[in-house]
Amino acid sequence: MTPSLLSLPLAFDARAIEKRVGLILLSTDHSTEADFARLVAGPRVGLFATRVEYANPVTPANLRAMEPRLGAAAALLLPDEPLDAICFSCTSASVAIGDAAVEAAIAAAKPGVPIVTPPGAAARALAQFGARRISLLTPYTVETTAGMADYFEARGFDLASVSCLGLEDDREMARIAPASLVEAAVAATDPQAEALFVSCTALRSALIVSAVEARIGRPVVTSNQATAWACLGLCGVVPAPGLKAGRLFDMPYDVAG
Repeated sequence: MTPSLLSLPLAFDARAIEKRVGLILLSTDHSTEADFARLVAGPRVGLFATRVEYANPVTPANLRAMEPRLGAAAALLLPDEPLDAICFSCTSASVAIGDAAVEAAIAAAKPGVPIVTPPGAAARALAQFGARRISLLTPYTVETTAGMADYFEARGFDLASVSCLGLEDDREMARIAPASLVEAAVAATDPQAEALFVSCTALRSALIVSAVEARIGRPVVTSNQATAWACLGLCGVVPAPGLKAGRLFDMPYDVAG
């Protein structure tokens, strides 16, 4: 049968979904999409993901090797269409490459779009709490963790303690059981710290923020929780109720700040 062409008038929306968040993920990432699907996606916000080639182990050299690939990955995010935010979802790579260099590489392909990095979002979240003396927990080796510590000290934070788990493969980091993460986070929190930052987008730590806050009685910031909060703020969208994402999701995001 020959198809018939309908001549009905069609109405078109300006966008298929009101707000657009782009995600640049490592090729080995198991956790970010699940966290953003729970914390960010909704009737007003759509997620658009691409991946950048990455090879373990997690070392500063391997992390820096991604920099030349970021522009090509960003270019695949809805080509020729605007986005409301782009998140490069790797905390340690953002530190190793540098936030400014990450932003420049992505902006070359998607100019004019606000760019979120996990350490930048975490620093902003900690400042929102007024926390200056913090504890830091990472799943990385001592070498990679040292760069993370330097990052936060350079931004004016006083590190009460720095702890790491000594892992070299982000796929193994993603498999750490949430209950184990809770115990590690509690053990890593110094009594004098005003807040705890749990680094790494591979960790399923966004799931356990409320549980850790209940144990330590202080704010907890994690990589995916902080970037989700920042992306929602850039979209002008209030987090959905009942997410159990910790105190941060009750805090306003100042776009101008």
